[in-house]
Amino acid sequence: MEQIQRITSFPFRGWLESLRLRTLPLAFASILTGSALAWWQGEFSLTVALLCFLTSGLLQVLSNLANDYGDALKGSDGSARLGPLRGIQKGTITRLQLRAGIIATAGLALLCGGILIRYACHTPGDVVSFLLLGALAIVAAIAYTVGKKPYGYLGLGDLSVLIFFGWLGVSGSFYLQSHSVQPLVLLPATACGLLAAAVLNINNLRDIDTDRQCGKMTLAVRLGATHARRYHLLLLGGALLCFAAFAWFGQHGWGRWLFLLAAPLFWRQGRYILQQESPVAMRPMLEKTVKAALLANVLFSLGVLL
Repeated sequence: MEQIQRITSFPFRGWLESLRLRTLPLAFASILTGSALAWWQGEFSLTVALLCFLTSGLLQVLSNLANDYGDALKGSDGSARLGPLRGIQKGTITRLQLRAGIIATAGLALLCGGILIRYACHTPGDVVSFLLLGALAIVAAIAYTVGKKPYGYLGLGDLSVLIFFGWLGVSGSFYLQSHSVQPLVLLPATACGLLAAAVLNINNLRDIDTDRQCGKMTLAVRLGATHARRYHLLLLGGALLCFAAFAWFGQHGWGRWLFLLAAPLFWRQGRYILQQESPVAMRPMLEKTVKAALLANVLFSLGVLL
């Protein structure tokens, strides 16, 4: 009876909140785009693509858990924040439990990444390179808010997102399937990273006041609310320009412009963000930005396949 009670009292909802499964589309978008580009080159591998999806998902979950843990240690996510409170803030998950979850998730990411490297890498140079990149990704996921000088508190989160959700996510999954280097791939990779950075920027605009008060100097805090909103327009516009440049130089046919169907969403979002100056107004925009970013990548990938 006592064992049943322990099982039923497991903080399932608290863990779901900390896992933040709604952020997984951001991680999957880069793999989707990279895999579509591999298809474009006639080198698509379903097995490699699935392993990339799984590894990137685990890295995203690892980043989410580490983010909660680091912010809890520093007192950044208090009851005053506008964003949703996670399990550790509500007290349904202890710091010890969350740390154990981080270790377990890091282990699973290492295992899955190792299988991916074993299956997809054909040369010793590729094996070493992707082992180093995998280790760097795990360190980056944890060091965002954990440690004495977490880079998320220094305003470097946007750059990290561009690198891992864009350049490495897209170009890495493309290379692991095609085993070739195509400079044009950097265009959609940059677009994917810029859209992921836009999601982070909305999150930081929502929490700009509480982040400033607790010393979390995100790029939005450093820029200030007004310039952070203008920066958001640059992220959205830059992503569309990168997709357009690839369509112009790298493809033929009408399908290459399919991503433009997402442009009206970006326009409405950019206008809303410029007009609404309250951090509270950013609450609904976070989910909308995730959906818009995912839609743009899906449309681009579909256009590549067509």
